[in-house]
Order: sequence, then structure tokens, then C-alpha cells
Amino acid sequence: MVIIKNCIKCLKCGDIIESVSRHDFKSCSCGAVCVDGGKDYLRRCGYLEDYEDLSVVEEDNSK
Repeated sequence: MVIIKNCIKCLKCGDIIESVSRHDFKSCSCGAVCVDGGKDYLRRCGYLEDYEDLSVVEEDNSK
């Protein structure tokens, strides 16, 4: 899997937050959800029902 964009939308406050690099931990303005990992890994904090995943990933066919 290749991560193109690592971002989520908070369904409580409406913020769209994106992690752009490894350990780039971002929280929404209401603090309900967080995103981390940049293009290295997908990490989410918060309840599944509180965010919509807007990340873009592609299959890595080079293997």
C-alpha cells in the first residue's frame, strides 16, 4: 500500500486535518479526532463514528 494523502474529516466540528510527514500528529479544533503518520503509516485517534476517512491510498504493485 502506498499512501498518497493521509487525512480525515471530523464529523463533530467539520475540520479536515492532514498529516503530511512521519510523526506529524494533528488534532481537529474540537479535539475529538487526530491523524498521524504522513505517508509512512495511517494512525487515527478517536471514535470511528466521529470521523470520515478522506485518505488516498494505492496498491503497491512493485513487489
